[in-house]
Amino acid sequence: MSISQDINDVKRDVSLFHKYKPLLEQLVLRDLKVKYRRSFLGYLWSLLNPLMMMMVMTLVFSYVFRYNIENYPVYVIIGQTVWNFFNESTTMAMSSIFVNGSLIKKVYVPKAIFPASRILSCFVTMLFSLVAILIVMVFTGVHFSISLIMIPFILLCVFLFSLGVGMVLSGLAVYFRDMMHLYGVITTAWMYVTPIFWTVDILPTWVYQFLRFNPLYQYITYFRSIVIDGVIPGLSSSLICLGSGVIAVIVGWLVFKKLEKNFILYI
Repeated sequence: MSISQDINDVKRDVSLFHKYKPLLEQLVLRDLKVKYRRSFLGYLWSLLNPLMMMMVMTLVFSYVFRYNIENYPVYVIIGQTVWNFFNESTTMAMSSIFVNGSLIKKVYVPKAIFPASRILSCFVTMLFSLVAILIVMVFTGVHFSISLIMIPFILLCVFLFSLGVGMVLSGLAVYFRDMMHLYGVITTAWMYVTPIFWTVDILPTWVYQFLRFNPLYQYITYFRSIVIDGVIPGLSSSLICLGSGVIAVIVGWLVFKKLEKNFILYI
């Protein structure tokens, strides 16, 4: 009975999302406009920011710390693009419910639409950043192979995982506003255990065994295999990436549905 009810709830929520699709689009556009409001370069920052960060990291870790990694500029920009999307999107999603509290109190809308809109707006920004990856690939002489057709797949996995985490955070932050501060500490620690600018070769074997449970490690490694190595990872790697994303969305939806019942009392 419970499983049947959950299935019916999913169908209802999907139907509501379709019904409120114009609102979702407007929320995404609003977030994009607010992000670059009064900025002279505007959306160009989505291209320039990853390029400048890549140059800084390449300078520091290639010449100062002597990291000897082939195609290091591409290695770095892939890692930071995936990480920046996850970090920014989940952080923005976390405040999406109580920031829109006045609207939620006035009219009925599916509450999950607010964290979803934040994740989508950041996803659009990340798509601009892919141009920066393309530019670095061209300048560093990376070979363009058929494996690049898997980029949409890995982007979908990252999106699903971020959406799931964002929904959990947005629900928890309504009840515990300290999550806004605590999450910054968590993401800082998470960033340092994710191989964004370093390689797993420097880790002891026992540490690497734990690292494999980090979904962002799986996504970044998969992305790098596609672009730098020019190979399509095996079925097991694909299933791990997709599975972690799907599980995150399911868990995120269940937690959000559990918490949203009393949102109105806390916003």
